[in-house]
Amino acid sequence: MKINWKQKLSSRKFWAAITSLVVAVFAIFGVDKLTTEQVIALVAAVGALTAYILSEGYVDANRDTKEEEKDEETK
Repeated sequence: MKINWKQKLSSRKFWAAITSLVVAVFAIFGVDKLTTEQVIALVAAVGALTAYILSEGYVDANRDTKEEEKDEETK
């Protein structure tokens, strides 16, 4: 089974799971609340940025495909 990383990385559920894992690991090792909050903010920011970049790439690729199809029809 092949994992679709593009889909996984753009999933909010994936980033929520990563955040939960980080919180659990930090709790096990007794990391202070401020550090935990800062790392969670960083993970959330990386997740949002990754989802945005992948989504824009998908939209741009579809736009290019549609423009090529339109050009082919006008020839």
